Amino acid sequence: MSTPEQYDAIIIGSGEGGKYLAWHLASQGKKVANIEDKRLGGACPNIACLPSKNVIHSAKVASFFQRGAEFGIVHGKWHVDMEAVSARRQRMIDGLRDMHLNNYAKSKAEIVMGFGRFLAEKTVEVALNAGGTRTLRSDYIFLDTGSRATIDPIAGLAESAPMTHIEALELTILPEHLLVLGGGFIGLELAQAMRRFGSNVTIVERNPTLVHREDPDVTEALHQLFADEGIDIVTNASVTRVEGTSGKSVIVHLGDGARLEGTHLLVATGRTPNTQNMGLDLVGIKTTPSGHFQVNDRLETTAPGVWAMGDSAGSPHFTHISFDDFRIIRDNLAGANRTTKNRHVPSVTFTDPELSHVGLTENEAKKQGTAYRLGKIPMAAALRTRTLDETRGFMKVLIAPDDRILGFTALGPGVGELLPVIQLAMSADLPYTAVHNLILTHPTLSEGFINLFNTAQRNPHSNQTQANHSIPTNGRATSDPLSQQGTHATKWPPHA
Repeated sequence: MSTPEQYDAIIIGSGEGGKYLAWHLASQGKKVANIEDKRLGGACPNIACLPSKNVIHSAKVASFFQRGAEFGIVHGKWHVDMEAVSARRQRMIDGLRDMHLNNYAKSKAEIVMGFGRFLAEKTVEVALNAGGTRTLRSDYIFLDTGSRATIDPIAGLAESAPMTHIEALELTILPEHLLVLGGGFIGLELAQAMRRFGSNVTIVERNPTLVHREDPDVTEALHQLFADEGIDIVTNASVTRVEGTSGKSVIVHLGDGARLEGTHLLVATGRTPNTQNMGLDLVGIKTTPSGHFQVNDRLETTAPGVWAMGDSAGSPHFTHISFDDFRIIRDNLAGANRTTKNRHVPSVTFTDPELSHVGLTENEAKKQGTAYRLGKIPMAAALRTRTLDETRGFMKVLIAPDDRILGFTALGPGVGELLPVIQLAMSADLPYTAVHNLILTHPTLSEGFINLFNTAQRNPHSNQTQANHSIPTNGRATSDPLSQQGTHATKWPPHA
């Protein structure tokens, strides 16, 4: 083994947590190597979050064309140009790449393009993409290797060359008939977008419902939404075999003898952590049964001086959680004692309308035996939705007996933007009245909080789980009847 190059920190992976840690440490004057084998900046700006929302917005514009008459707009013939859709997405990606390169240059973090694996304790070998190898050493190593789409061991599936979200977002032709394996959030977002562009779409889900872990009212609303948009849904489906080639002709065989035929196949059945072939056994880094790096609540692995973050550490698979992982590690290196325990995990599914959530769901509260009062209103009770002609959906909130907010869910236009005020109240242990008594601008979506919390007023005679769908006279409400529906701190050593 050649003499290793010495660094203050080595970060394998340039996803959200990894790149921010690289920029932070390097800007403090530390010598940092950030190893990345595929896409600088990780999945989010290149092939996942941001590109998908870019394409989804193009699909939203297409839906406005389809609904033109509804808004008094008369238009002639129109069509979707998938090459232009793809070009718009690529322009955004190129701009984001320039931004990332500027941040690396500004911070002076070194980018090392190649695949990193452990050779020995505190020592990493990089198989460089351009050829050859480099050997790096540091007392501080951080892993942020991400995850990839799971391809289940189904006969013929891999051979059919199915698309994952990566290839689906790069399409320059419109699939005639897209078959989507998986009724989770990635599958739903892309299924709806392709349908709005003009594809026939069939979703194949192994569970009884789409997004089966969600509350029944959420799954019911999404089923109805997709049915209304002309998307076929097959649930309780066991895929036994796949024939053909995606992009040409493909047949999906189900356990009940049924067969589904399409031109393209998209697999969106889960994520697999990128933790293989990294020499983990050489340094004592253990993985979980699901393949993630095993970490404690301070994100320390089972090897001294090695941390992990993001998808690969088994954190909830959201870019914003990877960023919070970075903040936990950053603060603990400076002497803090932050952990991943009890943090709120907000989420937004970018279907149209959006589905946003933070805290407990009703399913979770009932399973835990947690008492709550339910407040719920249709989105139409937030009058802004009527100006947009986007009244589909609802808001609901779970209130504890002591008036703290336990959970919030909304299905409606732009409802992801409603989460921060709820999160702030939850993180500060404020009663729901702290939000309810705000003067909220009219007409905005957030104004719907007034009617929502009106339906969750305290019943002084009971702390049992209940749903109160009436609106009391105190507090502002519309006269519309719809509104009544309801280990130890690790100090970073001084830089030499």
